[in-house]
Amino acid sequence: MVGGAAAASLAALRADTAPLTRRHPHHVFRAAGERLTRWEASGVDTAVFRAAQEAVRERFAELGLTRPLPLSRTLVGAESARAGAFGGFHHPDQGYRHLQAVSVITMYGPMEADTPVHPELALLDLLRAWAHDSLHYGSRRRYVDVAGVPTRVQYGINYRRTHGASYSAADTADAGHTRNLGVVMEGACDREARRLTREAASLAGVAEPGGTPHRLAFRDCTGNLSPADVATALGAGEGEEGTYLASLARYERRVNQRYATFLAEFAPGEEDQLHVLVLRAVISGRTARLSEWLDERHGPGAFAGAFLAADYFAPPRTP
Repeated sequence: MVGGAAAASLAALRADTAPLTRRHPHHVFRAAGERLTRWEASGVDTAVFRAAQEAVRERFAELGLTRPLPLSRTLVGAESARAGAFGGFHHPDQGYRHLQAVSVITMYGPMEADTPVHPELALLDLLRAWAHDSLHYGSRRRYVDVAGVPTRVQYGINYRRTHGASYSAADTADAGHTRNLGVVMEGACDREARRLTREAASLAGVAEPGGTPHRLAFRDCTGNLSPADVATALGAGEGEEGTYLASLARYERRVNQRYATFLAEFAPGEEDQLHVLVLRAVISGRTARLSEWLDERHGPGAFAGAFLAADYFAPPRTP
């Protein structure tokens, strides 16, 4: 952070998470640690999540992230007063909120009860969300004070000028590839989170469930969705469950498939190596090694050539 004013403003925002949870007035939010304890007290075996926590920490340490998102800063919604409420990773208006440094997520499946209807799947979904948001939490950020407002000018390997111009331009809605660093970073976080969730499910012997919504959700959180699954999700389910599956399909197409295409395009046969370089750069905020690696394979200036928006350095418009 640059300047004491930005630090003070962020501290005030991070002291009060109520404005975020009030956006979901029907749900009750509890810290993930408390939510897990309540599930255990009701007889739910949470071993698949508990056992994976150390593996997640070890992997993140390898990438340069020494402290994942505290469970106390991970708020899980359930006990909903809204009939038919359906939660999980793709529930609307949830995820990591950088200004407040807190993750707002929901219990997978029907949300009206305190405990999940599908415990193993809810725990895998929680693991994916926590690992994913931990990477956002651990990403390098830089804030400056602009007219009394803390303004983020760096997030990972992406930059934004104080007047709003972003280093990389948005992708078109129908793009099958990406030249947007936000998509690259989101895709990298989710690829890693889903890999860790897939390993946890395998070690715990969690079998793929039957039934369209839960089968698709399992394949989604473990990174095994096929193009046919995405097509199925777009037309499956009714009510909030149908909305959830449609959101799942859109996210897969706009984030995960585009990121996979980026890796295959810029690192054929070396996708995993490039993925690790991206994550390490996002966490450290330093692009030198990533840029050097891309230059060696695609020529000088590959990073800026692929991502720099034409108007990024244009002077701000005057009123």
